[in-house]
Amino acid sequence: MTTTPPNNWLLVDKLHQVARHLKRTFVGKDDIIDLMSICLVGRENLFLLGPPGTAKSALVRALARQLQGNTFEYLLTRFTEPNELFGPFDIRKLREGDLVTNTEGMLPEANFIFLDELLNANSAILNSLLMVLNEKVFRRGRETRPLPALMIVGASNHLPEDEALQALFDRFLVRAHCDYVAPDQLTQVLEAGWTLERPSPTDQPEITADEVFQLQAALATVDLQTVRPAYATLIGKLRQAGVPVSDRRAVKLQRLLAASALLCKRTEAIASDMWVLRYIWDTDEQREVLAGIVNSVVEADEHPHQHPRASLSAAPNADDILREVTTLTEQWHHPDTSLADRATIKDQLRYLQGRCQWISNAVQREYVQQPLDSLWQQVLQA
Repeated sequence: MTTTPPNNWLLVDKLHQVARHLKRTFVGKDDIIDLMSICLVGRENLFLLGPPGTAKSALVRALARQLQGNTFEYLLTRFTEPNELFGPFDIRKLREGDLVTNTEGMLPEANFIFLDELLNANSAILNSLLMVLNEKVFRRGRETRPLPALMIVGASNHLPEDEALQALFDRFLVRAHCDYVAPDQLTQVLEAGWTLERPSPTDQPEITADEVFQLQAALATVDLQTVRPAYATLIGKLRQAGVPVSDRRAVKLQRLLAASALLCKRTEAIASDMWVLRYIWDTDEQREVLAGIVNSVVEADEHPHQHPRASLSAAPNADDILREVTTLTEQWHHPDTSLADRATIKDQLRYLQGRCQWISNAVQREYVQQPLDSLWQQVLQA
């Protein structure tokens, strides 16, 4: 097995420092920040799904500031043209009969790319984007050049609704939901948000694009032989459960297993590194299925040096939500409950309402929704 140079562990520490800084700044986004680190090292694309106002763009921009490299960000609309992303044709070269794109400051020269409202992409830019996302190559006419992109992040407030956009969505190997924070974290969010109003300190942790490229190159030093049989079995179980995992995606996901191991300073992948497969869902309904199947593999691993995210599940637990609704109902009807407490109960109900929508099992969701709606009716009548 190839030995990973000790210098790479220093770079892992630098990336962890950047992640810890982001976690202090963005409350309740630890899972997304961990996934960004994994995708950055694995050189894979990340898709963020969530309603407006959930800090999707702010979080990505904050990470971009910590990377000492070229950044490209664009808000896509139905009318976005290729020139807006890739640059216009070079007029001087055009006069000489050559179609050459002037890419200065545009997507083809960026180390970090953020495409907001990704699913607004139109047919004019779709084919070029697919090549960029899948192969990290810019192709336009006779021009073909490799891209220096470390990672591409796309964001939207909805899932794709037609086949063309589904192909675009499919090029994002990892998908994460970015939701509003829990009511009990709102004070922390307000404090962190107010801190951002002050001038940023000059000693923030950073990592250069070249250092990230070095970590990406180190993925080849991670041994996957031990975990590969279990990984193949897991892919088979997911396919049997109705989660489509193509051969292409199965091969590419190995990079994320290796990234998980590398970020734990291991040169060998273990079963719990497969936690990243919780985040390959195509639809909301698949999230619970994925969590159940993947967790059964991850939880059986007793290795002492697991990735911290391995023991955490993203899927909401129906029983936990039901217990919270029951507790809130009792508090609402208690004669000593103050007006301030009732206002807090309303906030918690709104949060639980949002969480309830992510219970993929229809029977469980309906079972929890009934007492939730009943309490809402009592709150409205009051």
